[in-house]
Parts: sequence; structure tokens; C-alpha cells
Amino acid sequence: MTIPASVDPVRIQEVLDGRWAHVRRAVREQLDDAAFTPVPGESMAEARARTTALAGRLAGTDAVTLGFPAQYGGRDDAGGSVTAVEMLAFTDLSLMVKAGVQWGLFGGAVQALGTRRHHDEFLPAIMSFELPGCFAMTETGHGSDVQQLRTTCTYDPATETFDLHTPHEAARKDYIGNAARDGRMAVVFAQLITGGEGRGVHAWLVPIRDEAGNPLPGVTIGDDGPKAGLLGVDNGRLTFDHVRVPREMLLDRHGSVAPDGTYTSSIENETRRFFTMLGTLVRGRVSVAGSAGSATKVALEIAVRYGDTRRQFTAPGEPREVVINDYRVHQRKLLPVLARTYALHFAQEELVSAMHDVQGAADLDEAAQRELESRAAGLKAATTWHATRTIQLCREACGGAGYLAENRLPGLKADTDVFTTFEGDNTVLLQLVAKGLLTGYRDAFGSLDGWGKVAFVAEQVRETVLERTAARGLIQRLVDAVPGREDDVALTDRGWQLAAFEDREKHILDGAIKRLRRNATRKDITPFDVFNDVQDHVLRAAQAHIDRVVLEAFVAGIERAADPAARALLERVCDLFALSTIEADKGWFLQHGRLTPARAKALTGAVNELLGELRPHMRTLVDAFAIRDSWLACAILTEEPARQEAMAAHDAATDREMAPAR
Repeated sequence: MTIPASVDPVRIQEVLDGRWAHVRRAVREQLDDAAFTPVPGESMAEARARTTALAGRLAGTDAVTLGFPAQYGGRDDAGGSVTAVEMLAFTDLSLMVKAGVQWGLFGGAVQALGTRRHHDEFLPAIMSFELPGCFAMTETGHGSDVQQLRTTCTYDPATETFDLHTPHEAARKDYIGNAARDGRMAVVFAQLITGGEGRGVHAWLVPIRDEAGNPLPGVTIGDDGPKAGLLGVDNGRLTFDHVRVPREMLLDRHGSVAPDGTYTSSIENETRRFFTMLGTLVRGRVSVAGSAGSATKVALEIAVRYGDTRRQFTAPGEPREVVINDYRVHQRKLLPVLARTYALHFAQEELVSAMHDVQGAADLDEAAQRELESRAAGLKAATTWHATRTIQLCREACGGAGYLAENRLPGLKADTDVFTTFEGDNTVLLQLVAKGLLTGYRDAFGSLDGWGKVAFVAEQVRETVLERTAARGLIQRLVDAVPGREDDVALTDRGWQLAAFEDREKHILDGAIKRLRRNATRKDITPFDVFNDVQDHVLRAAQAHIDRVVLEAFVAGIERAADPAARALLERVCDLFALSTIEADKGWFLQHGRLTPARAKALTGAVNELLGELRPHMRTLVDAFAIRDSWLACAILTEEPARQEAMAAHDAATDREMAPAR
């Protein structure tokens, strides 16, 4: 399908805006104000004060209330809420994180883990920002292994209170947003002990400051201090010295303690109960993925627009210097990551829809919930790693100008760097994805520090079954239509591309399964090393799985394009995503006989051909993100065109002056 010479970016935008287009439109209007963009050169104190003031302005708007219950002024719209956070990330990322802590993590935990009495008493004040709060889960010594938290909360039936205690320095709650400056209450995760028996990790609402902002008795609050980025977020540290917490402050949706200390839960298995509790908080992980995508789009918008005006070196016989976007090496930098950004956008939208539907269902579908958690983990890892790589690449594509704070890219780089480790370290999240692939989302499984028992690995690892997530019928028809002989298939055949991604995932996963089973039968290996020995292999399987899911989501997303020109352009962008992904892993495809040497050479030629075909549409593709100019806050987008016009005028005047002499 040939791309028309001109494609309306609005038609592409309509496809990208998707199910929650109305939310995207509303946020664009509500936040079309330069006050919501970063201010380069601020001190940490200035950034924190400004961010807190802006959070107060957000309170009560759709950008933060959509996901809360209708009876408290919300819309019961989980998907719309995550979409609004994704849109907010186009502005100041400190504000996005501040809002995410207040209304996503703190408010979301009260909503998801609390019951009606907690909702009635606290949700209105949380939504209005009258009650700033924290989400105190992470500990210095147990960042990713939440199940092994060391903070304890011991019930005393004589006083009908819990004793919340930090037993040692490694159990300190750390990196807690809103803690250092603004938070007055925290949702604190700790080990519940009642009747002398541990009941696993639960959460409590714990006041940490009085009305004057002073720490309450037994609560020690520290400041994490300057960070690489996100200066407007007041990350801090919390420790508790035998703090008394009323029994009613236990968020008891999944486990409650009676006045006499009797513990009851609708979920008997402790591990299953733990993962059910964490599963209700998956919204934060989904929001981080979407926000990383927004930051990536801002960087690409800046780099592409700059590359359309910045000129360097002259072509033989040409009077004017060449714009840098016309250089193939520059296209090689920007267009493949732009194509992947599109692919991840469609995968993110599909994830948000799945989250909305699973969490909004009348009855909990545990298999769907497990699949949602795995998908959220995988896309958060893929999208945040992509953001880190792409923002750096865009910085380099803008040369020295990209290093100046006034041109936004250094701030984007600094602010998003932590995305790869917060809301779950990406490597640990890939283990969660791999575990889902190997176990088929069993109802109960152990912590993420290795699968533990030889018997588990030997008996529970299943054969590879690829489960499609998007447009199942369409994907299957495309794959089934691929001819038997590979040499007869065009590299741009969508069915061949899909089959190549499927084949790679299945082969890598099958290999990991065989290695695990071999290890499980060895007498000289410890239970821990059964998995540890093949950890690299299963993580590679998880990455291949994510790539396949992302491609399928892109293919499904294109089906929504009603405009033929927009569809033609998206089809070519999808080709570039698929072929550049295969090209990047060409060694594997050659090693395993999936590409012949001749076809591998043709692959590079096909990618270069696509780059040339898409070059005229680079600006269209970034304009379709519909990022407001007021959000970009980038000096070179106005200064560079003016400089080029001045240079052209100067050169023309010089030519006129030199004409008589010639």
C-alpha cells in the first residue's frame, strides 16, 4: 500500500486517541497552560513548592478524579484515570509523579484495600488534596521483595490497637513520595502479627504529621534530598518507633482483625492473598508505562522538529546546507524508535482497556487478573527502557542544543531515569512475566527471588502455548496465509512478520523449559540454582514475548484507522517496527535458520527503503501525538527556524552583493 504524499495528522491522532479520546481532549483543554511546564534552573525548594501548588490546582479536575467512586465525585473510570495521568506526563513529570502518589497510590490504596468506612472518612479529603498522603511500601533492605518486608504491626487486644514498629535501619521506608514535605498520612505496608502468628503483609492508614506539619510521636521523617531528577517530588524516609495505630485503620478488604485479635480473610492462602492485594494496585504500574510513553513522545517531537530545520553541510552542487533529517544516518536514529513508540502506544492502550475491564467486572476473574499483572509488568519494563534509550538518542540528535536545560531534553532524561526501577525494578518485572509464561498463571506462586523448589520446576513448567491478546481472529488469518516457502514471502508480509515474532518467542521459551527440566534432574544442583542457572534464558523469553504482544497490538490498532491515507502510513510504520526489531536480533534469526544470509541482507535494504518512504512523514507522525506547544517548553523549536531564516536571508544578500563581481 503506497503512502499518499500528504497525510492529515488529525486522522492519525484519531486512531491514537482510541477508547478514551474524550479524556485526552478534556485534559488537553484543562492543562493548556504554560504554568504546567517545567521551570529550568529551579532550586529543589522552589520546585517542590511550585509542584505542590499545581497539585492543588489539579484537585477536583477530571485529570485526577476519574478513577474514584461516583458517590464521592468520581466517575468509576479506571481506564480514563490512567489515560489522564498519561496525558499529564506531557507536562511536568514532577507534577505527574506527585499526582500519581496522591491520587493513584495513596488514594488508590485506600480505595482498593479499604472498606466503606475508610472511603467515607478519607476519600473526599484525598480527592480534594486536603489530606496529602504517602504510599509507604518500599524498604531500604527489601525494595522489590515486598513479601519479605521487615516492618511489623502487632495487634494488642488489651488496647485494641496495633503496634507499628521499624525493627532496624534496613526496614526504614525509603524513597516515599510526599513524605519529606507535604504528607500528613501514609498507607504503610507491614507484616501483620496477631495472636503471636504472622499473617503476611497488610496495609494500614497511619497519620505521620499534625496540622502544623510536625512529625507525630514515634514517627521519624527524613528527606532523601537532591536527586538526579524529579526535583518537585519530596521523596523522604519514614521510621516508626512503636507507634500505636487504632484497629479501624487497618485497610481490611482482604483481611480483618476482630477486637479480640481473631484474624479472618476471604482468601485462606497467604501467598494468594498477598498477590491479590498487590494485584488491586496494578494501576500504578500501568500509569508509569503510559507516562514513560508520553515523555518519549515529547523527546521525539523535539528531535524531529529540530531535525527539520537544523542544517549541516552542503550536498554537491547544492547552494544550501542539508537539513539533518534528510541524512539516512539521522533517519536510522529517529525513525525506528518512533515506530517502536507507536507500537508501544497501541500496546499500552490495549493494556489500559484490559485493566479497566478486569477491575470493573462484577466478579474477579483470577486468570485475567494474573494475565493483567504479567502484561503490566512486561510493558512497564519495555516502555521505560525504551524511554531511557530514546530520550538519550534524541538528546544526541539535537547536538549541543539538546544538552541545554532550556530545550527540555536534559530534564526529560533526568526525570524518567528512575522509571526503570520504581513501581518495580524492570529486571524483576521481567521475571514476573517469565514466571507467567512458565506456569500458566497458577493461583498461587512464590516470591520472585527464584522459583524455589525443584519439584515446582519439574512438575509445574508447562509446554509452550502462545496466547494471543489482540485481534485473535485477524492475527491467526494473517499467520495462516503465509506461504510455506520463506523465499516466496515479502519481508513486508504482515503474516510473515507475526509468524517470525511468534516463532522466536516459542523457540526461546521451549529452550528455557528444556534447560529448567534438565537442571531439575541434576543431583549436584541446589534448588536456588535450578532457576538461577537459566535466568538469562527465561528473561530473554520474556522480552521476546513482550515484542510479540506489542506487534499484535499494533496490527489490531491499525484496524481502527478509517482514513485510507492514515491507514497506509500506519501500515508502513508497523513494517518498520517489525523489520527493525528483527534486524536488531538478526544474529538469532541467522543462528537458528530463520533467515538465510541473502534474506538477512535484503532485510537491511528493506529497512533503509522504509526509512526513505517515511522520511516525508516524520513531522506528521509526531504532530499526531497532539502535544500542545505550551507543554513542550523548548527554546530551539522557535529559535532554530528563526536562525535558519536569518542565515538564508544573509546568504541571499551576500549573493546579490557578489553578483556584479562575478
